[in-house]
Amino acid sequence: MSGRPSAPRRSGDYAWLITSPLALFAAVCLALYWAADPGWYSDWVGGLLVLAGFVLAHVTVLNVVIRRQAFFVSLTEIPLTLGVFFLPPVTVIIAFTLATLVTQVRARMDATKMSFNVAKSAASAAAALVVLSALPRITDAGPGSWAILLTAVGTSAVVNYAAYAGVITAVQGRRAGQEALRASTRILVTAAINIVIGLVFLVVLAATWWGAALLGVLVVALALVLRSFAEFFRQHQTLSEVYELTRALREQGTDGNLPDVLLERVRALMRAEYATLWLPAQGRHPEVLLTSRVDGKGLLDISPTPIAVRDKGATAGRTLAVGSRFVENAELRPYLRAGKIKDVIVVPLRSGQATVGSLEVVNRLGDTRTFRDADVQVLETVAAHAAVAVENARLVERLRYDAYHDRLTSLPNRRRVTDALAESVKVRAPGEIVAVMLFDVDGLRDVNESMGHANGDKLLAEVAERLRGIAGPGALVGRIGGDEFVVTLRAESTEEAVRLATEIREQLRGPMVVGSLTLDVDTASGVVVHPDHGDDPDALLRRAELAANAAKALPYGVQLFHPALESRAIRRLGLAADLRRALDAGELEVHFQPKVSIRDRHLIGVECLARWQHPAHGEVSPEDFVAVAEHTGQLHRLTEVVLSEGLRHCREWADAGRPLSISVNLSVRTLLDPRFPDLVEGLLKSYQVPAGQVTFEVSEPGMLGEIDRALPTLYRLRDLGVRLSVDDFGTGASSLSYLRRLPVHEVKIDDSFVQGMATDSGDLAIVRAVIGLSREFGLTVVAEGVESELTLDLLAELGCEIGQGYFFSRPLPVERLNMWLSAQTEPEETPTGEVRRLRAVG
Repeated sequence: MSGRPSAPRRSGDYAWLITSPLALFAAVCLALYWAADPGWYSDWVGGLLVLAGFVLAHVTVLNVVIRRQAFFVSLTEIPLTLGVFFLPPVTVIIAFTLATLVTQVRARMDATKMSFNVAKSAASAAAALVVLSALPRITDAGPGSWAILLTAVGTSAVVNYAAYAGVITAVQGRRAGQEALRASTRILVTAAINIVIGLVFLVVLAATWWGAALLGVLVVALALVLRSFAEFFRQHQTLSEVYELTRALREQGTDGNLPDVLLERVRALMRAEYATLWLPAQGRHPEVLLTSRVDGKGLLDISPTPIAVRDKGATAGRTLAVGSRFVENAELRPYLRAGKIKDVIVVPLRSGQATVGSLEVVNRLGDTRTFRDADVQVLETVAAHAAVAVENARLVERLRYDAYHDRLTSLPNRRRVTDALAESVKVRAPGEIVAVMLFDVDGLRDVNESMGHANGDKLLAEVAERLRGIAGPGALVGRIGGDEFVVTLRAESTEEAVRLATEIREQLRGPMVVGSLTLDVDTASGVVVHPDHGDDPDALLRRAELAANAAKALPYGVQLFHPALESRAIRRLGLAADLRRALDAGELEVHFQPKVSIRDRHLIGVECLARWQHPAHGEVSPEDFVAVAEHTGQLHRLTEVVLSEGLRHCREWADAGRPLSISVNLSVRTLLDPRFPDLVEGLLKSYQVPAGQVTFEVSEPGMLGEIDRALPTLYRLRDLGVRLSVDDFGTGASSLSYLRRLPVHEVKIDDSFVQGMATDSGDLAIVRAVIGLSREFGLTVVAEGVESELTLDLLAELGCEIGQGYFFSRPLPVERLNMWLSAQTEPEETPTGEVRRLRAVG
């Protein structure tokens, strides 16, 4: 299949694919050189000196931070240049290998990393000696020898970095390996500089061995200068970040965004895994406990900080630093071990003599890194500024206000509306009803897509302001969703509530200015009343949403809730027993829709789609019976039936000389089933279908809330060799950035964008952006909903690889698909074998 699949992280065992050849190469070279020079150990003093030089070079890795880029400087080429000139090859290989082993043991590396690094060092040293042997023999330290040594030791650096890039590719995927190779220029330049320094040392030592003393002084001085240089830039970077953070606190810390402004920056500044702001409950102000986590989205309302550590810091009113570097609080380390954390710093936020909260960081990032005394001082500085912001009375009040109000419109949010509604239904005068009117703004998505989310926010703010003015002082106006507003009030009757909803809707329909356009925005309104439609606030809101959805199909746009609106859900429940019988009796059919390579019109596969013809209800929509299967525990069986049928026909097509891949839709609930990968593996073996012939498609909107829980299953499926695809891409509330977390190979652009791209510039822009960014991520792009030649030509110009839609064929039963294959395709020989090519389209 065409396209560039993504390259997700694999097991660390893949590193042995690189380690083993390196070790074998080094061992063979060592054996050959040993046989050629059995007395290599005679110069054991020089060997020990070079070994010491190698160990020192490995240990002295300098980390220089300039702006926001980290540069690591290693000096191993210097002793290697001297070693290959003065010592036998066997001595050089053994010394370089032992030095690496010593430093790896000292760093407590795991066995896989240690084996790779040792093999890499041995192979790179052996490669340098092989090249040296192939070049003219070195007789002195003159200029003629410099080029030879530069070539030989330079080969060692190239082999070293190529091995590193290779293992990154094997473990993390091709894109990670490419990124590693892009950094090779800087590394090789550094290696060249080190080789030149080694040549200078060589010339000095060749002139007189007393030069070693001067060289030793020079090396020590150079190391100290570089360390001072690195420390200077690190301090400068820290001061800059502290300044930026404190400025942000001054400019934004008084508008209710203190946790958002503070925590992410503190976590990044301290290089911590977690950063937490804790404000205990005080009077009418509730407790605030918010945490920023590395690679997390938004803030968490939990903290990994042990409560005992936090309580002691609050009680003592002083900073607590607990970890391997801090001996004064060693009695608190058991709490860290119990919480499986490495180290923690808790700094109280103080107002005068009182402690008003704490700022906390947990787990310094890095395998061997821990917080230091300098980090404590930095966090104390930040905490002093944060304490001033927290003590601002308006800010504390705003934090409480934000908990119950929508930030964009300042209206009460769902939590506040639910609480207010619960109070309203408890106290009701005789003959009075409590009305809930939900208004769903139509066309918000079009505004966001064509004019940007900023203008969409302006539209929502305008609707909120207008609705607040229309509803009057006796009503509660709230925003409970992206484009959903609620008005709750008391009325004399149900008819009065419907009349009020109609009037409010009509007044909302007036022109609204958004950006440079004047829009006539419509709404759909659903009405429920207490006590007729329930007592539970959540049930009332849910039924109001059902009524509003039904109102969208009405010309007057207002719908009073009635039980029939829930009939579809009830009908779904009634289908549960019938679905089970249909699955057992094999009454469900699987239809197949072709997928075509846009560039060369090759038929590359089909999508498997379940269909159910109910004996009483007729054709049941997939949306209905899939929902039934999800809620009744039959989803696993339904997925098995579709997958089995697809694999069976995939095997038949392959045997008939028409190999086609298949795609099967998965529910997110299936990805939460740990048994599913085992089922897939068993079916693949049973039908003898290669795993690469199967693609599983998961809908983007359904995946967004369950990414973390679904990742283990996705990785297990990826490891089986099947392809993974994000279906309906663009309809969810995410961006392409979250795809970095998913081991997917393919993105399917939703048909709503593809069908409109020929006439709508907004849809065209979305399709162009998705294709461009997906290709940057190395993902294959599939466009579904292709229905015209013009759309197909546009997709081809944009670089989309695969198309699917009615322009090629509707979903067909297998008999009609086989007829379609015979009538519409013909065999064509390609370098990879015979494929089916469309004779004509349209």
